[in-house]
Amino acid sequence: MVYRLLALDIDGTLLRSNHKIDRSTREAINYVKKKGVYVTLATGRNYPSAKKIAKDLKLDTTLITHNGALVASTVDEPLYEMRISAEKVRHIVKIVEHYDAHIRLLHERYAVGNQVQQKSQLVAKMTMGIGDPLFYPVTFTEKLGNHLEEKPMSVPKIDIQFFNEEDREEVREQLMAEVEGIDITASTRCSFEIGPKSVNKASGLKVLGKHLGISMKEMVVIGDFTNDIEMIRQAGLGVAMGNASKSVQQAADWVTRSNDQHGVNYMVREVFRRQMKMQIEQSMRH
Repeated sequence: MVYRLLALDIDGTLLRSNHKIDRSTREAINYVKKKGVYVTLATGRNYPSAKKIAKDLKLDTTLITHNGALVASTVDEPLYEMRISAEKVRHIVKIVEHYDAHIRLLHERYAVGNQVQQKSQLVAKMTMGIGDPLFYPVTFTEKLGNHLEEKPMSVPKIDIQFFNEEDREEVREQLMAEVEGIDITASTRCSFEIGPKSVNKASGLKVLGKHLGISMKEMVVIGDFTNDIEMIRQAGLGVAMGNASKSVQQAADWVTRSNDQHGVNYMVREVFRRQMKMQIEQSMRH
């Protein structure tokens, strides 16, 4: 199989633990780009944040963001978008506001979050603030429910950070019972992410693949967390990072090194260099 597309998760995959991109990773991405492979990012992050990283990597491609709910190369003309309705967003916030939790409503142009009135507020802002570039405005409001009464929002994704396990599980059960048409997934960046039902990184890649004329079989994807499992399972070659959890590694066809051990570079060298070598050998035979 000739792989024509490479999709990379960002946090825990492209980025090392210090949130920087390794030089060898940049070189590997450049290498496949030059060989005509389409390189994209598939991330739970908001669009502006993913775009910033794409720009840093000199990728001018369509990106899968908000866990597949927004597939776009420009925010003004998305290839695909799916939202949680304003009514459902209000319902979700109403449920979660009874708990000690930090809520972040992630629109593609801005975010709105609640202020957590205690020491744990610092934790919330730190864990969920990673990758919020300055040009992606985040407004914090004391009562998010009241804010939504005045300014309803329909968003591609909601991030929620809890401070204890029991609250998280209780809210998950209540949301699944009361709010239809949503999916809840875990991510490294927060306790869980809420998106429109049946929308994930795999569905986003299918949209992009259809647009480009590239099948899922012709794609290599690489990720490290539970929100990557679906695309890892469905791609032609699903790769898990060495730092990925057991469930992610079990879903993968191949496990590379960790994000702190040049995992992306190692995978690209092993998979794509071998592919290029085989293509050259075949053309020489003909």
